[in-house]
Amino acid sequence: MSYRLTITMNYKYILCLATIVSTFFTSDASLAAMSIDFGSQWIKMALVKPGVPMEMVLNEEAHRKTPNLIIVKDNERLFGDAALAYSVKYWKNSFTHLVDLLGKKINNPIISLYKQRFPHLKFIVDDARDVLQFDVDGENYSIESIVAMILKRCREVVEKFAKQPVRDVVITVPVFFNQAERRALVAAAKIAELNLLQLLNDHTAAGLNYGAFRRREITENAQTLLIYDVGATKVTASVLEYVLVEEKKRGEKDPVMTTLGVGYSRIVGGFEITQRLRDIFVSDFRKTKKTKTDITENPRSMAKMLQEAERVKIVLSANVNFTAQIENVHEEQDFTMSVTRAMLEGAIRDLEVKLVQPIVDALKMADLSPEKVNQVVLMGGGSRVPLIQEFVQKFFKKKELGKFLNTDEAIAMGAVYQAAHLSKGFKVKRFGVRDLQISPIQVDFISAHSKDETGTGRLIHRPIYPMKSFVPASKKVLSFTSFTEDFSVNVNYGEMRELSTDQLMEFGSLNISEIKIDGVTDVYLRETAKEGTIFKGIKIHFDLDNSGILHVDGAEMLLEQPSKAESTLASLAEKITGLFSSNNKMDETQEKNEESLKSEEINDKSYSSTNTAGNQTKIEKPTGDNVSL
Repeated sequence: MSYRLTITMNYKYILCLATIVSTFFTSDASLAAMSIDFGSQWIKMALVKPGVPMEMVLNEEAHRKTPNLIIVKDNERLFGDAALAYSVKYWKNSFTHLVDLLGKKINNPIISLYKQRFPHLKFIVDDARDVLQFDVDGENYSIESIVAMILKRCREVVEKFAKQPVRDVVITVPVFFNQAERRALVAAAKIAELNLLQLLNDHTAAGLNYGAFRRREITENAQTLLIYDVGATKVTASVLEYVLVEEKKRGEKDPVMTTLGVGYSRIVGGFEITQRLRDIFVSDFRKTKKTKTDITENPRSMAKMLQEAERVKIVLSANVNFTAQIENVHEEQDFTMSVTRAMLEGAIRDLEVKLVQPIVDALKMADLSPEKVNQVVLMGGGSRVPLIQEFVQKFFKKKELGKFLNTDEAIAMGAVYQAAHLSKGFKVKRFGVRDLQISPIQVDFISAHSKDETGTGRLIHRPIYPMKSFVPASKKVLSFTSFTEDFSVNVNYGEMRELSTDQLMEFGSLNISEIKIDGVTDVYLRETAKEGTIFKGIKIHFDLDNSGILHVDGAEMLLEQPSKAESTLASLAEKITGLFSSNNKMDETQEKNEESLKSEEINDKSYSSTNTAGNQTKIEKPTGDNVSL
């Protein structure tokens, strides 16, 4: 006999574009799907709709990329290029780089860095969630709500371009996003009334774009590709493998892309370079101009300096010198300065180690030497800086760097390919994707029987999704056989030795959620009092979806009656409460991995069928605190 436990959740390819995607169902005139490359500084959008190949979306200004910037003022919202044009005037109401804030507690060092970078904004703390909020003219806005405003405007831009409604979307995220960060973006997409098909890792989208358009180059001999992506506030390196794999049922070979390893920095990127160039401008202004007040005390003046630094940085990627010019930058004084590429390179040369470290980490995770990488491909606007290219070439001992991926569009185009694959109305050529869950997930609980040296219950660690698990992953089941009273377990991240101390602090809390199981005592006493009934344990079902988000699919109490030939499934009415409670925290220094356990995946198909109320159950006979996966 199996009692179903009620769960409540509260969380703290390819010849041309036309041949890649075909429409097989067109009765719905509004059928379409889009992708959003949601970068820290820029947004790129792509579209697929019936009869039209996948294409980049042009915004109102006919640009293929849009500043990830929004101005919130009274009842007015300015987005993208329009917001950029007024960002100096309305500096108190301008919000950008919001992706860096998603899902982070107030004590995260990235929050502190954001405050340093944007000191003109008014920050407040949401005490209930211990997260950052913005005070805009006396009204409080959460990060998710402002991101939702941006996503909603993205949808409006796409629909205007498509000339039809579009709701289905794939949004790209950094591979290092944890559960809290991913869930925060999912919440924003829901507020924006988008039908989120998947959160797709940036490197996966770029790799999919690479493979889909080079399908004929993929053979039975595996090829490795390292994508080096320098964004505004992050650097990632990803090692991908491409190979043809035979699908036994069809007897055909399809290309498969597998992520072998990744490395990253959450704080270094193109914006750091822009800031250093701005500081050069500020230093020169102080030396050459006499003013009553220091320029750094004027947020509007500093905003002008930052805008000019960004423009000059881009120009210096293609030219060895340029003249920076700003009219009326501070106290009615103009600013002019001759800037050379050598000057900029001197200001950022100390970043070499931080810029290269993601490559080192990615190769280490992939267990590959630099010589084993067939191609190195550059991505992201920051990779256009010649000195950064020099750093990468130096690491690979002058290996030629590939620049054939469109730096601005590859991620959006790869993501819209995935959107077409996941959407109902399109059929895409088969292209297998095996992505990674790079942070181990485990369940921790206090043993009901086993004691430690102090006489208290021993802390047990049980991995459910180890590091480098493929996403989406097989469903897992944990069986708890010694709990006959109400109990709770914590879902935490496991030990991450590959991360530095700084990276662990940037990662945030290791606690994902708490699962509280109530009512166990009452049900156990009531049912085991019946003649012949034997308690077999409690099972909790876990699932890691294609967005890399963990779900609890259900829980059940198993009871066996030896006199009967079958088990039955009944309902335990609303006895589990507070699943994924946000008020419990895990001590990051807590000792982990006290015991090890070999994991065994349990798929739905492996369950023996004993059907009552339409469910499948499996009766197991574990002993003690055995937890089977």
